[in-house]
Amino acid sequence: MTGSPSHGRAVLPFVRALGAAGHDVVVACPPDVAPVLDGAPARVEPVLATMASAAEHLGPVVERLGGAPALARLSPTELTTAMLPTLFAGPQVTGSARTLLGLVDVHGKPDLVLRDGGETAGFLVAEHLGVPCVSAPSGAGNVLGPDVVAAALSERRRELGFAEPGDAAALHRWGRLDCMPAAFSLAAPGMAAARAFRQDDEVVRGEVLPGWVAALPAGRPLVVAGLGTAMPMMAGRGGRRAPVDPAAALRTVAAAVSRLDAEVVLATGGLPVDDLDLPAHVHTAAWVPQPLLLQCADLFLTHGGYNGVREAVRHGVPLAVLPQFGDQEHNARRVAELGLGEHCPPDPDGVAEACARLLDGSTRTGVRAAQRAMLALPPVGDAVGALEDLAAGRVAALTP
Repeated sequence: MTGSPSHGRAVLPFVRALGAAGHDVVVACPPDVAPVLDGAPARVEPVLATMASAAEHLGPVVERLGGAPALARLSPTELTTAMLPTLFAGPQVTGSARTLLGLVDVHGKPDLVLRDGGETAGFLVAEHLGVPCVSAPSGAGNVLGPDVVAAALSERRRELGFAEPGDAAALHRWGRLDCMPAAFSLAAPGMAAARAFRQDDEVVRGEVLPGWVAALPAGRPLVVAGLGTAMPMMAGRGGRRAPVDPAAALRTVAAAVSRLDAEVVLATGGLPVDDLDLPAHVHTAAWVPQPLLLQCADLFLTHGGYNGVREAVRHGVPLAVLPQFGDQEHNARRVAELGLGEHCPPDPDGVAEACARLLDGSTRTGVRAAQRAMLALPPVGDAVGALEDLAAGRVAALTP
């Protein structure tokens, strides 16, 4: 796994299912993702490169694009496309692949590699060893098409001394996993079709709603708002090479929800809010049990990460998406196209207006249709049999 802890949470249900079925599961991940795996039936190796180390290689990309002034003129989609090859298949992947080969020496050759959708070192090692490799659900996995990283992966193979395959672009030759129904997939055009399973409804075991949430007025709509986990981590690194300003994004969200006629639970991720003049109906917390809270919410105002979108759909909650970076701009467009919510403009007035429209129930029908389709999917536990068939060679690839 790579990326932020949210990537770990997307893979965790599959790790649990495989471990519960008696398989020996070894999880390689960055140190800051390892705590997500606490208690999972797996051996955790916190040895892979972090996303911060990937960002260290973005300097040449910025220079090639014309420096900071040129970056400011790019659309979020153009900026993301320019950064993706380095973030997910840059020089840091060579070191991670060598680390994984070292783990193979310790733990033995795997029968199958399950990687998060933005992790490519595991793909290269699986390809080199001749074992199947499947991408688990993740936001990066929905936009990281083979053509985006083909050239970068060829460079990594040369550095590693790996043979170039006949089809260097076949990043998903063994298939993909997803937790969104096919009719409501967030995948970009041209991505390989995925085998979909219903997400685990309790990622963190034993969660309960805080008492203060249970005591909120029941006669008013409940809005959940938040920025996810990656943006607060950017602030914790002092904003070095961060694609957005987390504090500015939080101020936009806070200003927007302050104008709503609803009770609002605003998850800050630990970012300071002391300087914000918030009305009494906006209740802040550094962290909330989001999947649990969404079960009783009327609207989710989100940055548009994959986990948050699928959690909202799982509980039939409309989405107001204020994208910030990465796959989020793409996800926001897909949410609007699929009738699951609105793609918000980047200003408090526009966000507040979108939220007010959604609270009127204009998209409830579309979200309910997606929820029913998701509930009709087989549970995550059924993925074990599909992966066993792939590992044993009974099928050549996962198909929908």
